[in-house]
Amino acid sequence: MRFIKRIIVTLLVLILILVGVSYLLPDKAEVSRSITIDAPASKIFPYVNSMQETEKWSPWLSRDPETKLAYTGPDAGVGNTLTWSSEHPQVGSGMQEIVESVENQTVKTALDFGDMGTAAASFTLQPEGDQTKVTWGFESDLGMNPMMRWMGMMMDEWVGSDYERGLSNLKTVVEGQG
Repeated sequence: MRFIKRIIVTLLVLILILVGVSYLLPDKAEVSRSITIDAPASKIFPYVNSMQETEKWSPWLSRDPETKLAYTGPDAGVGNTLTWSSEHPQVGSGMQEIVESVENQTVKTALDFGDMGTAAASFTLQPEGDQTKVTWGFESDLGMNPMMRWMGMMMDEWVGSDYERGLSNLKTVVEGQG
């Protein structure tokens, strides 16, 4: 009986330590990737300023071709909204709306993943001679949830490769249009 009591006390202490340490972890998860595309910003901007155009280069749609997509609002710019639904765990369901758009410079979106929380994403287009550096960023407030803070530590690893693949797809699409 004493042995079981020690195991339970040890587990409780370990849980308390893990919860306590979580509050020392960052309260935001951030991911950012960049690529240089051999095209002016004006050729790239339409592909990041329209949820419909993201279908051409999205890193997630190839994982589940059965993903259900619905669009509302204007075809591009502020208010353009995508709602998606998938049974695939790496695609999931959610909504993304363009909330800010500065032609050939930036696009900011609000993401809602339902029970998984909300986030913000952005695209920044920075001219570099005849090329453009495209930076795709993501930020999520993890709040006071200890589990979310531990998960936030892995967000760059989980999402970073998808962003790299998406930017590579975008580069292929834009540079392939001649």
